[in-house]
Amino acid sequence: MTIAESLPLVESHVNPEIIFPEGEFWSDEPPWESNLHLQQIILLIQCLEWWWREREDYFAAGNLTIYYSPNQKKSEFFRGPDFFVVLGTNPNPNRRSWVIWREEGKYPNLIVEILSDSTAKVDREEKKQIYQDIFRTPDYFWFDPESLEFEGFTLISGQYQPITPNAQGRLWSQQLGLYLGLSANKLRYFTSEGELVPTPAEAAQQAENRVLEAENRAVEAENRVLEAENQVEQEKQKAAKLAAKLRELGIDAEENL
Repeated sequence: MTIAESLPLVESHVNPEIIFPEGEFWSDEPPWESNLHLQQIILLIQCLEWWWREREDYFAAGNLTIYYSPNQKKSEFFRGPDFFVVLGTNPNPNRRSWVIWREEGKYPNLIVEILSDSTAKVDREEKKQIYQDIFRTPDYFWFDPESLEFEGFTLISGQYQPITPNAQGRLWSQQLGLYLGLSANKLRYFTSEGELVPTPAEAAQQAENRVLEAENRAVEAENRVLEAENQVEQEKQKAAKLAAKLRELGIDAEENL
């Protein structure tokens, strides 16, 4: 029996006969394995928020508990992906967790797990099976920030199939409309044209560089104008000296034109 058979999917509507648990659904995830894990998750969140800064139809989070009990209980069936994105929802940053039956039955469209020695086996096996059979998450990736192991899967006919890397070793996410790949040993997003999606700090630096380049071009253009004006003035001075010399010789240059 598969996990999907043993645990029915949560319906997108709420059964009015079910009594909701009392209290808040706080996230209940352990701390990150290392600073590498923390930096990687922050990087994924910041870059996506920058790239989608004009969108208001998604929610992205890291190390946040997802409660998916078919009985709508906080004490059973919950997982905390390292990073996940839900599309077609609001970006409310005040969520303390992601509670499926309070979110119109929506599961993540994309999940990324950051591997470590203590979690790699679960991420590659148990979680992959849950994300495939119960969550039905279309795109699932995992990345090891130490060994740089990176793999991705897309859901086809209910089964995860490996995503074929492009020539640069990047994996396409249909859900994000972006590639995921390595840059400076970090997992980053790339556009379909291969451009690196920047962090807000990188974008600000790029904008500053463009301003400096424009200012430099303006200065260069001004210098060229001044140089041309100087050349004209030098030619005028040469012509005046020549005319004066000719007059000393009794030759009127203007009469000989």
